[in-house]
Amino acid sequence: MQAQALLHLLQLTSPSLPIGAYSYSQGLEAAIENGTVKNEAGARAWIVDSLHEVVARFEAPILWRLLQAFAERNADGVALWNERFIAARDTAEFRAETIQMGYSLSKLAIDLKIGDECLLELMQAQGEVPLPTALAYAAVALNVPHEAALLGMLFAWAENQVLVCVKSVPLGQVAGQRLLLSLQPELEAAAQTAQALADDELSNWSPGLSLLSMQHEVQYSRLYRS
Repeated sequence: MQAQALLHLLQLTSPSLPIGAYSYSQGLEAAIENGTVKNEAGARAWIVDSLHEVVARFEAPILWRLLQAFAERNADGVALWNERFIAARDTAEFRAETIQMGYSLSKLAIDLKIGDECLLELMQAQGEVPLPTALAYAAVALNVPHEAALLGMLFAWAENQVLVCVKSVPLGQVAGQRLLLSLQPELEAAAQTAQALADDELSNWSPGLSLLSMQHEVQYSRLYRS
């Protein structure tokens, strides 16, 4: 991987990227509130299960397909997976989260004049832009290799989940870094799964997570928007 592409990837996955990722827990705060996650072991179990049962089987494979569609300038492919991802958000919070972050990242990329005219037209043709679509657009525009972009997305997701646990369980900073380090082989396996799944194998079936998200919408005290 060339240095320039690596630097672009680090910028795209940085916690300082102004898209608001830090303000979402993706249902984890509700799991902490009801006692499902209450220590380091529980935090790791939650993150690993979410990674392999949801992210690796739906969000990451869709990002993989969007990366390929943007690289091929395939308008039908971009529209198809963009629409399917939005349609699969099964709670108001999950939908609002991805649309807000997708809008912020796509606007940032456009303001920074990232991407050629064809890529820009593909992006602007989408009615609403979820986060995977915006991330795929930016990664292709910045010539980040697909495999690296996929791993970057997975690491950024895991890092945010760990930070939620550090703040809210709470866990210590050392525990958080130990947890993040232990997730590296899980992230590699998730990336391999995402690349191997056929279209009809994609699934985000996770009713327990959906219920937690709905409960979070009316949770009395919370730090996060989802």
